[in-house]
Amino acid sequence: MTHAPTTRPLDRDDPLDDFSSREIELDGVAKKVYLMGSGPAVIVMTEMPGISPQVARFARWVRDAGFTVYMPSLFGRDGAVPQAEEGAAVFKRACVSAEFRAFASNASSPVTQWLRALARLAHAECGGPGVGAIGMCFTGNFALSMMLERAVLAPVVCQPSLPLDDAAGTNVAADELAAVRERLEREDLTVMAYRFEGDRFCKAERFAAFSQALGDRFVARVLPDSAANPVTPPFFAQVVASPHSVVTAHLIDEAGQPTIAARDEILAFFARRLLG
Repeated sequence: MTHAPTTRPLDRDDPLDDFSSREIELDGVAKKVYLMGSGPAVIVMTEMPGISPQVARFARWVRDAGFTVYMPSLFGRDGAVPQAEEGAAVFKRACVSAEFRAFASNASSPVTQWLRALARLAHAECGGPGVGAIGMCFTGNFALSMMLERAVLAPVVCQPSLPLDDAAGTNVAADELAAVRERLEREDLTVMAYRFEGDRFCKAERFAAFSQALGDRFVARVLPDSAANPVTPPFFAQVVASPHSVVTAHLIDEAGQPTIAARDEILAFFARRLLG
């Protein structure tokens, strides 16, 4: 699998001008969604504190792999380099937003209903067997909740950080988790999941809880902290302050790196489920 090199600088705001954008209203709620590419749809959900140059780079890799990217703007300033003070303010606003249940151990965030509707729309617009979904950090668990929508066939959970106050919490309602497991088994599907070993926002207890709930349908990958890029934007250096973002801020874009292997495994997972 080859990818066009990303030439955009990661240390300045990305204008996202190679994406088209649409205001999409679903269930009475309108959000801006960035689109690019062709082929089956993949929903790319941004990490905190927003669609950074690194998140946009990942979306472009998804496009290059043969997919139509749907990247909703969920919080933050689109395209902005994650600065410490601005990012912390976005983080605090999201924590008290009615759309996100940042401290709910066993309850799903309301925004997941909108995201499931987006998956239905994307499938109708792009065709194919179904859609993929990747959530990261604050949105990590959302890819799992989206499995309640039958169009979603390829869920990827990257460093799921909610709930913030319970390391073993899943941020997914128990009945939803049970329904997801039943679907995974019935349709022979899997969930791919990624975290760094020393991530202080996504600890081993969370993956253990998901493994207990979903069994061997939850395929976990734990990367060593030494695989994390030591050079990150200010928000990650000062606020996150641990290895965290597997395919974005902490990815090392060099052949042979564990984070690049994770990226390639994710793209191959999408291809197997949606293109095969």
